[in-house]
Amino acid sequence: MNLTHIEHLGIAVNSLETAIPYYESVLGLKCYAVEEVAEQRVKTAFFKIGQTKIELLESTDPEGPVGKFIEKKGEGIHHIAFAVEGLQETLNMVAEKGVILIDKSPRKGAEGLNIAFLHPKSTFGVLTELCEDPNK
Repeated sequence: MNLTHIEHLGIAVNSLETAIPYYESVLGLKCYAVEEVAEQRVKTAFFKIGQTKIELLESTDPEGPVGKFIEKKGEGIHHIAFAVEGLQETLNMVAEKGVILIDKSPRKGAEGLNIAFLHPKSTFGVLTELCEDPNK
């Protein structure tokens, strides 16, 4: 596996409108993008600190994955995402090692990245996202 860095931390929030001001006025970060990812039923807001991003996730559907997460656990850290080279090969390798895959093949995510999730039952309770930039 060739992980290059932590791509982002995903944080589930009830409202981007309420959460963005905290990250900007209290932490001093700048929201550089807001995007809706209809397939995942979320709106996202991105901040960058060093090489790592923070992705705020607001559910657009209470039955979507983030909506269900917030209902069950409340706002908070939803997932950690690692940048990887060779996403499909990495998925194949981790599956061979017994990791349960949520996504058996990459799909499109925010910011044009190809993404895939590993099930938290196989990752010590942490929803893990693998991301690959198709332009690199």
